Amino acid sequence: MNESNSDNFKSRWMLLPRNVVVGNGVINDIGNVCNALKLNGNALIVSGPTTINRAGSTVAQVLEDNGCDVHSVIVDKPEMDEVEKVEQLISEIDDSTGVFLLGVGGGKTIDIAKLASKKTGNQFFSVPTAASHDGIVSSRASITHNGETVSVEAEPPVAVVADTQVIADAPFRLLAAGCGDIISKCTAVRDWELAHRLKNVKISEYASHLSMMTAKIMMDSAESIRPGLPESARTVVKALVASGVAMSIAGSSRPASGSEHKFSHALNQVAKKPALHGEQCGVGSIMMMYLQGGDWQGISRTLKTIGAPTSAEELGIDPEHIIEALMKAHTIRPKRYTILGTGLTEGAARRLAKITGVVE
Repeated sequence: MNESNSDNFKSRWMLLPRNVVVGNGVINDIGNVCNALKLNGNALIVSGPTTINRAGSTVAQVLEDNGCDVHSVIVDKPEMDEVEKVEQLISEIDDSTGVFLLGVGGGKTIDIAKLASKKTGNQFFSVPTAASHDGIVSSRASITHNGETVSVEAEPPVAVVADTQVIADAPFRLLAAGCGDIISKCTAVRDWELAHRLKNVKISEYASHLSMMTAKIMMDSAESIRPGLPESARTVVKALVASGVAMSIAGSSRPASGSEHKFSHALNQVAKKPALHGEQCGVGSIMMMYLQGGDWQGISRTLKTIGAPTSAEELGIDPEHIIEALMKAHTIRPKRYTILGTGLTEGAARRLAKITGVVE
C-alpha cells in the first residue's frame, strides 16, 4: 500500500500484523496462529517474573502441544542489557528449523522481545497480559540505554494474540492507563496538524483520521470501561491495535505521540517515582489540549469516568515535578514540533497546571 504525501509519489512498505486475535480464551489458539503463519520449530517465550506464571506457562504448554521446541527467558527492566540477553539466548538455540519469539507480558516485556526480534531478524508474536499502552502492537520500543529512555524503531509483531480474560484479570489500573494513552491521541494529532501547517511536516490524512477516530470511540465508550470485564478489555485492545496500525500507515509515531508524550518522558526524567506511561500521557493531554484551545474539560471528565488519574495527587507525583516537566518537555525530541514550541516559562507552566486542575 502506497500513500502520497506530496506531488512526488514515494513508495514504502507499511508493516502491519498479519493476524490479530482478540477474545476470551484465545491464548489457547496460539498453536493455530502458528500454523496459519507456518511457524514451527523453536519458540522463545520472553516474559516477566510475574507473567511467566500468569500466562507464559500456558503459552508454553500450547506451543509444546503444537509440536514446537519451547525455550523461555525472564526479563525484568526494559534495558538494552536485557535485549542483549535475549539475543544471546537466540544465538545459542539451534535455529536450523527457525526461531520465533513471543513477548508474553506487559509493554516492557513486549518491547524487549520486539527489539530483540528486530536485531536478530526473527519473527515476533505479541501476547499482552495487560493493555496499558499501544506498545503491544506498534513498531517502536521504549528502551533504557545509558540511563536514558529512548524510543527505538523496531517492527510490529507478525501476530497479536490478546486474551481478554487474561487482560481483564490484570489490575484495572493498567487498563485505565491504556485508555489514557488512547485518549491522548487527540492532542498528538492536533500537534501533527500544527507541525504540518507551520513547519511543512508531511502528514497522512488516513493515519490522522484513524487515530482521532480511535480516541473518539474510547471517549464515547468511557462508561463501559469497568474492572474485570472481558468486554472492556476488548474495547481497549481494539483501540490500541488501531493506534498501532495508524503509526504503521504514517511510518512514524506522529499520530500517537505529541506534546503529551514529551511531557510524560520529561516527567520520567524529573520524578523520583513516575506513574504509568498511559496515566501520564492522559494527564499531559488535559494540559496540552488547553494550550491547543480544545475541549480539555472533556478529556478530564472522560478520564475521571474511567477511573484514570487527572491530577498530580492522583498520579502520586510531587506538583513541583509537574511544573519542572512542563518546562522541560519541549527539549524531548526537539525536532518534533508541537504546541510547546520553544518551551513554557515557569509562570506559564504553573498557570497551565492550576487552570486544568492538575495542580492545586
